[in-house]
Amino acid sequence: MIKCIIVEDERLAQQVIEAYIERTPQLQLIAICNNALEAKDVLLKQQVDLMFLDVQLPGMTGLNFLRTLQTMPYIILTTAYADYALESYEFNVVDYLLKSISFERFTKAIHKYLEINLPAETKTKSDHIYVKSSGRFIKINFADIMYVQGMKDYLKIVTVNSNIVTLQTMGEMEKILQSKQFIRVHKSYIVSLNHIKSIYGNNIEMAKASIPIGINYKEKITGLISGYFS
Repeated sequence: MIKCIIVEDERLAQQVIEAYIERTPQLQLIAICNNALEAKDVLLKQQVDLMFLDVQLPGMTGLNFLRTLQTMPYIILTTAYADYALESYEFNVVDYLLKSISFERFTKAIHKYLEINLPAETKTKSDHIYVKSSGRFIKINFADIMYVQGMKDYLKIVTVNSNIVTLQTMGEMEKILQSKQFIRVHKSYIVSLNHIKSIYGNNIEMAKASIPIGINYKEKITGLISGYFS
C-alpha cells in the first residue's frame, strides 16, 4: 500500500484529492495537512511514500518547504498556476497537476509513480490485484476473474467464486489487465480469454453469463479467432 498525505490549505481541493485517493486501491491516505509545519510533523513521525503538495501554502510555499527537507517522499505538486512548473523540476517531482484536477489526470500521475517504483519484472509477474470494496481491500487473483462489467463509475468483477463491486473506471481496469490474458469486448465488458466457453454471432458464452460483443470490438474478436486457425 502506498502511504500518502495531502498538504493543501483549500478545503475543496483537499476533498477532491481525498476522493480520488479513495477511488485508487493502491493508495492509503494517512494525513491531511493545512500547511508545511503540519506536514513536517507527519513526515517526522510516520513513513510517507507520496505527498500531494500544493505550491501555494500559508506561511511557507510548497517549494520552500521542500528545500527544508533532508529526505523527502515522492512528490506530486498541485497548483492553480503553471508558473512554477520549471522550478519544480529542481526537486525531481513525479508530476505537476494543475487545478482543477480531473480523475483521469490524477490517475496518470499515479501511473507515473508506479512506473518509477515498480520494477518491470514485478509488473509482468504479478498474479493478483487488490481492489477496495465495502471498506476492505480484497485480493483477487487474475486467474479467478471471469469478466469485468462497467456500471458508470463502478465495476463489477465476476470471479469463479464471487462478485465484487468497486469504485473504479473501465479504462483504469483495462490498463491493469492488459497483457494478462484479458480482452475488452464491449464498452462495458472485459473478459478473460481463459474463461471463454464459445463465441457465436455477437455474443461470448461464459460459465456465468452471455457477454455481448460491441460493434467497435467485433473486428478485434474476429482477428483473435482467426489467429487460431492461420
